[in-house]
Amino acid sequence: MSLLQAQIIAAFGRRYLAELPDGELLECVPRGKKSEVACGDLVEVQRTALASATLKTGGQAVIETILPRQSLLHRSVAHREKLIAANVTQLIVVVATEPSFNDELLARCLVAAHDQNLQALIVLNKCDLDAAAARAQLQPYRTIGYRVLELSAKETAAPLLPLLQGHTSVLVGQSGMGKSTLINALLPDAQAATREISSALDSGKHTTTHAHLYHLNPNSHLIDCPGVQAFGLHHLTLGDIEEGFVEFAPYRGQCRFHNCRHTHEPGCALRQAAEAGKIDARRLRLFQQINGST
Repeated sequence: MSLLQAQIIAAFGRRYLAELPDGELLECVPRGKKSEVACGDLVEVQRTALASATLKTGGQAVIETILPRQSLLHRSVAHREKLIAANVTQLIVVVATEPSFNDELLARCLVAAHDQNLQALIVLNKCDLDAAAARAQLQPYRTIGYRVLELSAKETAAPLLPLLQGHTSVLVGQSGMGKSTLINALLPDAQAATREISSALDSGKHTTTHAHLYHLNPNSHLIDCPGVQAFGLHHLTLGDIEEGFVEFAPYRGQCRFHNCRHTHEPGCALRQAAEAGKIDARRLRLFQQINGST
């Protein structure tokens, strides 16, 4: 039986939903015990069964091959990694005016985006509430060139739509930031589709590993994934993390010691730049925190 090329549009633990070019859906499992498949992956699959009664699909299949990726967004701690999305071109980090958002988590997401050459966008949600403190917290990101879009998802998501065109975007954020409200505003049928897939692929068991790719139009796609409370960067080197702090570029390689970790070493160009107000001191502290824990 010949292999079929498909795209993974839902990832649920070790079970996946693959979409064929004609729109037909197949329930899939990877061959072997280890799964390295991510939502957004292009794969080759082989049918193994006919249509499923639990989901309106064309049947079941085994994932034989993961095709080369343009990008892979993932997070990691020692000896463990979590794949988030593959073949994306834009990372959208959703933060909110309240509850307050985690500055270090935002910085980590942006470092991961830089490592994979993704465009990055920060969405400040719940701007119908007092946004002054959140705006101030995000000002250093605006200063160094990051795009910050303000909106209130419960009122309208329209300001975001033009920035999604031509991209495969992945939406990440802490729980409570209003990411689900934003998805439902952009895609009114998303909640029902997610429930149907969750019921079929997870067989009723609770899980938090679900990611789903939605088509906005033929050239624009959006991947939603569960809320994250931590974003480990164990797979990146000190140099990779340093590069992800884009405003550090003029000072890289200027420290007295080539292996400077930018904490206490004499002649540190980054600390001198922060003291002179050339880079934001809080951003340097975030780098030191991330470098200390990865």
